[in-house]
Amino acid sequence: MDNIQKAFVDRLQEHGITMTEEQLQQFESYYEILVEWNEKMNLTGITEREQVYTKHFYDSITLAFYVDMTKVGTMADIGSGAGFPGIPLKICFPHLKLSIVDSLNKRINFLKHVVDSLGLSGVELIHGRAEEVARKQGYRDGFDLVTARAVARMAVLNEFCLPFTKVGGRFAAMKGSDPAPEVKEAGRSLKELRGELDTIHSFSLPIEESDRHIVIIGKKGATPSKYPRKAGTATKTPIV
Repeated sequence: MDNIQKAFVDRLQEHGITMTEEQLQQFESYYEILVEWNEKMNLTGITEREQVYTKHFYDSITLAFYVDMTKVGTMADIGSGAGFPGIPLKICFPHLKLSIVDSLNKRINFLKHVVDSLGLSGVELIHGRAEEVARKQGYRDGFDLVTARAVARMAVLNEFCLPFTKVGGRFAAMKGSDPAPEVKEAGRSLKELRGELDTIHSFSLPIEESDRHIVIIGKKGATPSKYPRKAGTATKTPIV
């Protein structure tokens, strides 16, 4: 274990998350695959090892500081890109049944390589638009926890993510800058999609002290049949 890994392990330990040697090796393999594939396709602008561990791995796992992942059985990660936050959370909490939805097939191919190389089981990779997948049986109102990290503003995210969230489950939007204006704008979409603001957690990433916020939304009722609207509509004309 080198200094970067030790700092990573120690920071997680402060929040009660312990890491085995196998899990640490999975993170290192993930990093190596990310850098290798990033040379042929645009996955991330962050490739320096310490920054990947902090800004991608640690940042993804911060959700577990505010949501008890031991009580989450099924999780959907919408617009996951290079696998954040879903894959780091799956490494830390192997019991999770994780479904990742992404509209770009080449990213799904990358994630399939990651999942296979790391030996992860219980991961489903779905190529498709969130608005279309959310209408399918088994996905609609189907997940204990739904996540999205830096995908879109809240009024749009609510329509992407709340249809996947089961009644009594939670949707967690992981944000950089202060989401308060977005949350205010998204009031109508929350009501329409049977969501209710629970809490907004604010903290800073280690080392560079950049701001992070996690917006937790509770799902109070089944998704109305007219939502989500057809692909592209939520982005062009959000419910505001």
